[in-house]
Amino acid sequence: MQSILTGPGHQYAHFLTPELIAWPAHTDSDPARSPAERVDPAERLEHFELWHSPTGGLAHDDAGRVHGGELLAPLTPRSTPLTGEEIPDRRHLAAHRALTLPPLDRDTLTAALTGQLAVIRRSGERLLETSGLQIPGVLDALYAADTAATDTAATTGAAHATLGPRRLPDGTWEVSVWAPTAKTVTLLLEDAPQPMRREESTGIWRVTGPATWTDARYLFDVEVYVPAEGRIVTNRVTDPYSVSLTVDSEHSVLVDLEDPRWAPAIWADTPAPRCERPAQQTIYELHVRDFSGGDDALPSGFRGTYAAFAHPDSRGAAHLRDLAQAGLTTVHLLPTYDIATIPERRSEQVIPAIPDAGPASTQQQAAVLAVKDRDPYNWGYDPFHYLAPEGSYAREGHQDGGARIAEFRTMVGALHAMGLQVVLDVVFNHTAYDGQHPRSVLDRIVPGYYHRLDLDGTVESSTCTSNTASEHAMMHRLLVDGVTLWARAHRVDGFRFDLMGHHRRSDLEAVREALAGTGAYVYGEGWDFGEVQGGARFHQAIQGNLDGTSIGSFNDRIRDAVHGGSLMDPDVRMHRGFATGLFHTPNPADPRTTEEQRAALLHATDLIRLSLAGNLKDYRLLTSTGQVLRGEELLYGTAPAAFGSRPEETVNYVDAHDNETLFDTFVGKLAQDTPMAERIRRNTLALATVALGQSPAFWAAGTDLLRSKSLDTDSYDSGDRVNLIDWTMQDNGFGRGLPSAERNEHLWERQAPMLENPSTRPTPEHIAHAAAMARDLLRLRHSSELFTLGKAALIHERVSFPNAGPEATPGLLIMRIDEADARPGVLVVLNASPEAVTERVEETQGAPTVLSPIQQDGADDVVKTARWADGTVHVPGLTAAVFMRG
Repeated sequence: MQSILTGPGHQYAHFLTPELIAWPAHTDSDPARSPAERVDPAERLEHFELWHSPTGGLAHDDAGRVHGGELLAPLTPRSTPLTGEEIPDRRHLAAHRALTLPPLDRDTLTAALTGQLAVIRRSGERLLETSGLQIPGVLDALYAADTAATDTAATTGAAHATLGPRRLPDGTWEVSVWAPTAKTVTLLLEDAPQPMRREESTGIWRVTGPATWTDARYLFDVEVYVPAEGRIVTNRVTDPYSVSLTVDSEHSVLVDLEDPRWAPAIWADTPAPRCERPAQQTIYELHVRDFSGGDDALPSGFRGTYAAFAHPDSRGAAHLRDLAQAGLTTVHLLPTYDIATIPERRSEQVIPAIPDAGPASTQQQAAVLAVKDRDPYNWGYDPFHYLAPEGSYAREGHQDGGARIAEFRTMVGALHAMGLQVVLDVVFNHTAYDGQHPRSVLDRIVPGYYHRLDLDGTVESSTCTSNTASEHAMMHRLLVDGVTLWARAHRVDGFRFDLMGHHRRSDLEAVREALAGTGAYVYGEGWDFGEVQGGARFHQAIQGNLDGTSIGSFNDRIRDAVHGGSLMDPDVRMHRGFATGLFHTPNPADPRTTEEQRAALLHATDLIRLSLAGNLKDYRLLTSTGQVLRGEELLYGTAPAAFGSRPEETVNYVDAHDNETLFDTFVGKLAQDTPMAERIRRNTLALATVALGQSPAFWAAGTDLLRSKSLDTDSYDSGDRVNLIDWTMQDNGFGRGLPSAERNEHLWERQAPMLENPSTRPTPEHIAHAAAMARDLLRLRHSSELFTLGKAALIHERVSFPNAGPEATPGLLIMRIDEADARPGVLVVLNASPEAVTERVEETQGAPTVLSPIQQDGADDVVKTARWADGTVHVPGLTAAVFMRG
């Protein structure tokens, strides 16, 4: 007797609707099939059967007889292929065969879905092949969608029914969970069982209780068939819709989000600031622990917590207030939802003992890595519960239930009081775990539903962990419900979607619709890769697919043009860019000729021009080839350079938490004897390409302070040693030892002499000077509305680039922004050459000739020598100068 395996790796069939199953379109002559599956076509009498066992244990004998279950229905191969309407978000099944089911009554089908299901393929009586079924499609069809119950009434499907813990108007509670394949679900309230009732139409289980349930701990016992186990199990799990938890996420907690106990005054009484238009967004990306973990001005219990943002002695808060006064509008927080991989109990957190070793020693990183799974640090891209705040950022004694929420809201209120909006980094594209892992929630409630599976039923992991499937109705709903709750219940102001391209455009459009009226800005990583690449499954939320949505995508075009090369370069020294000395400074690592480097710099400058003009697909630009091209015709490698139709659909940046910091990028690309004064000027120039453009501007926290992560290419789990920010400006983080072996060891031979070079370490005076120059850039951006026109039509009408084209001076970029009367209102000059440039500029009659008062009175003495007179501009080397009307 052979078991019929139907778990992960054995689910080739896809149960799409109650009437339709998709089957792989392999042929019997396919050499990849086993000999038993290859049949002489002359003997072929192919047919299919759908089998069911309520508890598992389907098996077959050598004669092909099936035991341990019952035949549910014969399946009929359809002569016509699957249509686009049948697989709108499953394009990867287009070549599959369609198998049709005879009509089954709903009760029979829903009962079958609570047990083991298998498709058996035969030739005559001979058993050729067996397969389990992937069931998300049929679950959506049966339970999620609204359906017509009668001619005059409709049944609300699970996608729109009330869901999650709710305090009802009369003060009582309702607790519910979607578990359509479960045989029973029991609420364990303070460990006491409370039976739940099943709604047949939605698959939602509900129970109600008195007001005394407020603040109670709870779990669910879910009795469900688990294909990977081949049997019925009872999983004890937290609520995927938990709004708060106990420490270490051991229990969900019934918290009333409108309870005044959890509404600190600084949050309740401080209005959230607004931007008049999304293009004004000026964003500072920050990690909660980085912000205050090393701030010795704070009591130790406040360091690394939400509460640090509101503490009067916080050095980081003082720095944020300075940035806000200069023009910063928004703080983007790395993940603050409940994280699966950070221990929350202070008593269980292990702080590494960092040896006092040299700047290029291996000892520091070894000490960090030895405890990396037990220390209180990582970036947080390991979602556990999407709707609840992370507990490790709450102070000791404030981690359970509503107290955790009050801590989170205190942070939001403090940032609002500084005049800053709050953006949350959300990671709906994956969970930390799947299957029966103790920290898997979704998959232990509805096995095989919430995650994206490959063609044989294995969870995809192109995002590094367990990919979710927002093309499935209830994962889509969880995503939309999550952002709606954070915005409306906690008053956050926007969302940055991690690996946004693994979602559909329609998912992000639904988010925008749900947030209508809140003023929330939504943006994310529009990268195209993995199992969804190239629209393999659906129309993705990637660069170029979000026209007209006002949803932003990060702009790697300007990043790479400013840096030189790309993140894929095996050696960062190979390619320099606009701000790193391309063409103007000798580079022994670059194999290109001088003329090729000149051409590369001219092209990089075109990419920056386009990005400054909002990176619009239809913006017309005289390029370095002599052609006037639309933004989508200019190339970034082999891809169109522009991908937006509105300026807010591009987020300009030159560094982020990923990869090296901007300072470390310069350490890698510039000659090692480059003076610190020059490094500061290049840092400011790079930030200017972002700050002075028409699209939202994005800076990584500390980039204004020459922040270093000791050359770490990926400091995700590198601990406080590498990641903490010194707001006192005494230390920028450079030379804290070699970065983690896990991700950097292959670079150590190159990195060690860089870290040991004392001239590469800035003094406190250097850091303070760089910070002051960066604040001037923020002041410039917000000194005139011309920098953030906000509409594509206005950008076409008013933004132009004199002296562009094939004869352009390499490294010189001039941008003109006109006022409403067509007179030049602002002239921006970026000089990436180390030498001063004096150049006649055509078409600037009536141009402003006065250096901006901000720069006249600013931190940079060099820019004060910039001049514009009689149509000729003089700008010092490595300088961003802004001329305005006097």
